[in-house]
Amino acid sequence: MVRLFKDYCLRYLSGGIVNKFIFANVALYILLLFIGVFSTLFNVGTFADHILSFLELPASLPQLLFRPWTLFTYMFVHAGVWHLLWNMIALFLFGKIFLEFFSARQFAGVYILGGLAGALFYVIAYNLFPYFSPVLAYSRMVGASAAVFAIVVATAVRSPEYRINLLLIGSVRLSTLALVTVAISFIMLTGDNAGGNFAHLGGAFAGWLFAYMLGKGTDIISLVVRPFESFASFLKRPGSKRKAKFTYVKGGRNADYEYNARKKADEAEVDRILEKIKKGGYASLSEEEKKRLFEASSK
Repeated sequence: MVRLFKDYCLRYLSGGIVNKFIFANVALYILLLFIGVFSTLFNVGTFADHILSFLELPASLPQLLFRPWTLFTYMFVHAGVWHLLWNMIALFLFGKIFLEFFSARQFAGVYILGGLAGALFYVIAYNLFPYFSPVLAYSRMVGASAAVFAIVVATAVRSPEYRINLLLIGSVRLSTLALVTVAISFIMLTGDNAGGNFAHLGGAFAGWLFAYMLGKGTDIISLVVRPFESFASFLKRPGSKRKAKFTYVKGGRNADYEYNARKKADEAEVDRILEKIKKGGYASLSEEEKKRLFEASSK
């Protein structure tokens, strides 16, 4: 058992960004499962429910006010093994496709952005529409589906002609699949999983917004990822105060001029590539242009 756990951790450490997010979801599910089992064995079953209540997203604004971290934690928690399984299968399949066009950093950012947008849509809907008033006080939401929707829609916007093979259906364009799943979520807004479907729409909107803004030359993911990167950097700092480092650049104003000139030339090249995508699609790019666009989107 210990060896199996070590092997799983090693796979996580050596795997890509998609594997890391799947690991986080699965590990948290198993941890909560163990807590539930031991809570029942020691006749403190409410302890497991208490822990879960600190992770799942409440629809009630007063409750959310005292548990704001649930806007983030809920997207890594699942209600059951099938809920977890289907979300992780979708995350694995579409995450790999996403990485054909975007960077690992953007994957993490879109996952988080989609989850946050899904939470926002869910909370607003349950507090805005009278239909949900009877269940508002005790409604909770968990799951990564909003984040997965963001991944799917962002990829579909970037490469709408990309085709995938579905069991019993055959080859389908990714854009068609995205539109159908979003339409189904809209139709089911008053169904048993109304909160989840509102979250799906929020995640889909986040994915579309990311891809649209990136096409305009703005990567909004930096706004999402930067706080987490800053926090991680803070944790890595040694206990003692670090001395400020100053770098002397030889060349003065001439060096600044050359730097600005190079930067302007790089931006012009990226604009040219984006314009080419609009006219002929992503497939019209050469390997060098694809590489150049990937490097620019990673900055």
